Amino acid sequence: MKLFRFAGVGGPRLGIEDEQGARHDLTAASPEAFASVASWLASPDPLGAVRDARARAEAHPLPPDVPLLAPIDEQDVWAAGVTYERSRNARKEESAGGGDFYDRVYDAERPELFFKAMPRLVAGPGAPVRVRRDSSWNVPEPELALVVSAAGRIVGYTAGNDVSSRSIEGDNPLYLPQAKIYDGCCALGPAIALADEPGLDLRALSIQLAIRRKGEAVFAGETSTARMRRAPEELVAYLTRELSFPAGVVLMTGTGIVPPDSFTLEAGDLVEITIPGAGTLVNPVAQG
Repeated sequence: MKLFRFAGVGGPRLGIEDEQGARHDLTAASPEAFASVASWLASPDPLGAVRDARARAEAHPLPPDVPLLAPIDEQDVWAAGVTYERSRNARKEESAGGGDFYDRVYDAERPELFFKAMPRLVAGPGAPVRVRRDSSWNVPEPELALVVSAAGRIVGYTAGNDVSSRSIEGDNPLYLPQAKIYDGCCALGPAIALADEPGLDLRALSIQLAIRRKGEAVFAGETSTARMRRAPEELVAYLTRELSFPAGVVLMTGTGIVPPDSFTLEAGDLVEITIPGAGTLVNPVAQG
């Protein structure tokens, strides 16, 4: 099953999509528990709440083309860096003076975690992501994004795009916030796949990236979360060790797909990120 956020009469609402692809209004079925993503993630048992409300939601069908929004409302978005060997190598190649800095990050006991976006910076399905005007080298970073409850439990996942300015980050590792955090720097969606699906293994999900320019494919890549240096639960444990998230939080887990150094995003490109269960996140690219 999937949860999604959609534009309803009176404002954003939460919906549920069943195994057959039928969509229903979850907010109508349980207004208190599913008034928002924040209220859902703040509940003692978010996954149990979905199971309890599922049957009631069937009385509130939605059209298949209901307009989807980014599946967050009050949540911070954080990210983990250098969790794949491919990412470590790319960061070393782009860095003017980083050298073995990224080797030490990759092998360290403590992971690299950094703030990525507040909700207003996050694009949903079909909305544009942006590249900075002052950066000459910009790339998408397709990532598994963990949806974490207020209690620190992984309750779902979605597809994430950690758009990054490699030219700024490569100048100096301390420029990471400028390379990562700006208007339109992040996209999430299209839906939240629930973490209690039978047989689900977060370390065995494929991640696919396709970039199109004027209708033509200019880059495609694929990886698996099996290549991650760290387990999702480990990343969440470090993030929540001394930091609380009353409305829940989204944690992107790093990228294992890096376009060649000769590639940079351009305005008008179309970025597609696919993760089984969550679906395909599609965003056009705009320039600031």
